[in-house]
Amino acid sequence: MGILFLFYSLVCCILLIVSESFSSSMHHLCSPTEAFALLQFKQSFQIDDLCVCWDDSNLKYVDIPKTKSWNENRDCCSWDGVTCDMLTGHVIGLDLSCSLLDGTIHPNSSLFQLHHLRTLNLAYNNFHSSLVSQNIGRLANLRHLNLSHSFFEGEIPTEISYLSNLVSLDLSSILVYGLQLDETTFETMLQNLTNLEVVSLSAINISSPIPVNISSSSLRYLDLESTNLQGVITESFFLVPELENLKLGGNNLLKGVLPKIHPSNNTLLELDISKTGISGELPDIIGTFSSLNRLDMYGCQFSGSIPDSIGNITQIRYLDFSYNHLTGHIPSTISKLKHLTILGLSSNSFSGEIPNIFSNLQELRYLCLSKNTFIGSFPSTIVSLTHLQELDLSSNSLSGPLPNNFSMLQKLTELGLWNNSLNGIIPSSLFSLPLLGKLCLDNNRFSGLPNELKTNPTLVRLGLSHNQLSGFFPQSLVNLTNLSTLDLSSNNITIDEGIQITFPNLEILQLSSCELKDFPHFLKNVKKLWVLDISNNKIRGEIPNWFSGIRWDELTYLNLSHNSLTGHLHQFHFHNLKFLDLKFNSLQGPLPSSICNMNNLEFLDLSRNNFSNSIPSCLGSMSSLKVLDLRRNNFTGSIPPLCAKSTSLITIVLNDNQFEGTLPFSLINCSNLEVADMGNNAINDTFPAWLGTLEELQVLILKSNLFHGPISSCQSTLCFPKLRIIDLSHNQFSGSLPVKIFGNFKAMIKLDGEDTGKIRYMEPDMISSYTSYEDSVSLVIKGHDIELERISTIMTTIDLLSNHFEGVIPKTLKDLSSLWLLNLSHNNLIGHIPMELGQLNKLEALDLSWNRLTGKIPKKLTTMKFLAVLNLSQNLLIGSIPQGLQFNTFENDSYGGNLDLCGPPLSKQCGTTDPSHVPQPLEYEDESYFFSGFTWESVVIGYSFGLVVGTVVWSLVFKYRKPKWFVEFFEGIYPKKMRRSMKRAQRRRT
Repeated sequence: MGILFLFYSLVCCILLIVSESFSSSMHHLCSPTEAFALLQFKQSFQIDDLCVCWDDSNLKYVDIPKTKSWNENRDCCSWDGVTCDMLTGHVIGLDLSCSLLDGTIHPNSSLFQLHHLRTLNLAYNNFHSSLVSQNIGRLANLRHLNLSHSFFEGEIPTEISYLSNLVSLDLSSILVYGLQLDETTFETMLQNLTNLEVVSLSAINISSPIPVNISSSSLRYLDLESTNLQGVITESFFLVPELENLKLGGNNLLKGVLPKIHPSNNTLLELDISKTGISGELPDIIGTFSSLNRLDMYGCQFSGSIPDSIGNITQIRYLDFSYNHLTGHIPSTISKLKHLTILGLSSNSFSGEIPNIFSNLQELRYLCLSKNTFIGSFPSTIVSLTHLQELDLSSNSLSGPLPNNFSMLQKLTELGLWNNSLNGIIPSSLFSLPLLGKLCLDNNRFSGLPNELKTNPTLVRLGLSHNQLSGFFPQSLVNLTNLSTLDLSSNNITIDEGIQITFPNLEILQLSSCELKDFPHFLKNVKKLWVLDISNNKIRGEIPNWFSGIRWDELTYLNLSHNSLTGHLHQFHFHNLKFLDLKFNSLQGPLPSSICNMNNLEFLDLSRNNFSNSIPSCLGSMSSLKVLDLRRNNFTGSIPPLCAKSTSLITIVLNDNQFEGTLPFSLINCSNLEVADMGNNAINDTFPAWLGTLEELQVLILKSNLFHGPISSCQSTLCFPKLRIIDLSHNQFSGSLPVKIFGNFKAMIKLDGEDTGKIRYMEPDMISSYTSYEDSVSLVIKGHDIELERISTIMTTIDLLSNHFEGVIPKTLKDLSSLWLLNLSHNNLIGHIPMELGQLNKLEALDLSWNRLTGKIPKKLTTMKFLAVLNLSQNLLIGSIPQGLQFNTFENDSYGGNLDLCGPPLSKQCGTTDPSHVPQPLEYEDESYFFSGFTWESVVIGYSFGLVVGTVVWSLVFKYRKPKWFVEFFEGIYPKKMRRSMKRAQRRRT
């Protein structure tokens, strides 16, 4: 035993000596110089608390940094993320991806001393504002470089193209266009780096033509998504022999068609050209890409039908043709694609019935056929897709009842069927699905719900708006206690306050356009409401105290508009409100200053009530306010200093009140202001030329106030650069017409959407999808308010009606080539009508009446092919009325009161005037005089329904005679005194 013990001890000693010797040698394996460089690199950063990154397409959360193990007492080759050459001890790999690093990589960082690096991965860190250093070119041995998603910025240096050994390169940016790649560097990279197999440059601003040739025959993965590539796609991409993944999506300037060539190989696994301008028909050759498992053509410009050859791509798992212009039917060959998990065909023009081809697609998880023109009943084979998770058939023309066997879709989480014509009782099987969280059945014809609904713990969003539900609030819904969103708007329902309704988790409640007569009492039990919309009901009386006293700390949207609410507005305790809409009620009294405690308020619409007194001055200090609409109330006093502490206001509408004083100069701070409507008040001021510095201002309405004096020029070089609508009518402005200011109306020279032909409407950028505010204006035309509920971006008007302007009409008005309405009537203008006005080829309405214009009507005016309304009456014009185009449609009323005009449509023939006749000055018997006939109201109403339709209809109706209904209508509008003056004018003409 003693000998064995001695032997055992000897062995242990030997092992200990060997272990210490090995440990000592390991300690010296890493180069001290490189270890020091790594420690310096570590010390230049702070450590974040948490990092979120992607690992094999899955989210990964990291809260322990790899550099935690880095210290001088350990061999650097044993540090996390560090790899060494076991023979030389040089650091050849550094993987610090998602390592919680926060700081800046300096151009001369110690990192660039690691000359033996073959792999460098710094992805998913926070190197904010760091540049990719030129010293990256010193790491000549690099084979794998990954700097993605780490907030690098600036220009990628040319030196990166020196890394000729690179096999993989990932510079994908988390900031869109945070990095820029010069066109020359881009081309050099693709030519010099011939060993590249993987290239990912997504979200880098390359802004260059797409490369014509790709020399790397070893390229397997190429990601150029959202790089601002331009030009025409070439065949070269489809001829790279080893290419497996090609991603070109998000480059809307990339054009061309898919080449009709056989690929040089069948290795292509992924093709993504989504959100590009690639167009044309889908070629049959697409079926030869037999290895594809992902084909994404979402948001392109493809037309025609899907070829039957699509059925040959039997390995496909992801197929998306959504948002194109495809037509025809869904090909039956899609039933061969048994591995499909995602199929997107939404927003096309597919027609006919949805074919029953889905029973073979048992792997489908997502099916979207929305926004097409499918007809017929709900396709029964869809119910057999037991793995289906999301189904969207919304915005089609499906009809009939739903099947009863939805219980087969045990994995369904979302179902969208809104905007169809489905009807009947909603089957109870829908509410029994164990995972269903979102059910949208809005805009159908469902007449009822099942009598009993079992408690469903997963259903959190239910949309049943715009159906045919009637009676009391559906009691069966009370069982859905986990609902967070409930939309029953536009149904014929009311609430029986006798039943107990409890939705403890309700966050969004929409009951607009129902038959509610009171505030729903069950709201007392709701604790965390975010959105409440009970607008457009029949709720009468005062806002109850219990409602005003509720404390919903998370409430951001409150809409009580279009009811019959009365009384004063009490203090709300909803301090986080962003949207408050109380329009179209009968609320009265002063506006409480406590409204300014809503520090996050972005939208405030109190229009069309009976509020009075002055408005709180604190409104001007609300830093978040974007829309302020107080029109048609009884507010008095001065306008408070709006934008005193903020520049966020986009829309200010204060018209039809009793505001006095001057415009607050603080408006000059409203740098985002687009609409300013102060009309129909008693504001006494000179023209606010200083508003011309607001570069976003598009609509300025100061009509029907007490503005006076000349219109002074702007002091700055920029002067109303985006102004499209200016209405100064019914004021006391004087002097000459503002030629210099007219010359600055750049937006009246070329219109938004003029090239594309698309008409858009002005609407502020609002807080959520629940917001539905559009800018509107009221134009006073011949004493009548014409409400345009939407302002199109092609509407341009200058209205200077009823002022004291004098002098001649400037010829430079011709430069406003996109002008639609020009009203200079009821002023003291003299001289000839400039023939240059005939160049306003977009003009549809021209009123120069009640001035002292002389001379002949220029023949050039007949070239205005869109002119629908012309009023030259009550001037001193002479000679024959020119004929041609639109002038052939105008009647006597366009020329009345010009005693020396002759020729059609007037009964007075030319050449019959007494040579001794001297033109008489105008006799203004009644300032409100206006001829019946083709009025300003008609053209504006026509415009609101569509420019072309309005013009054509009114031209046809009034070309020969005025209908009886039209005469009776205006006899009802105009007072007797006006009709008498009209008759006197008619007798004078004859």
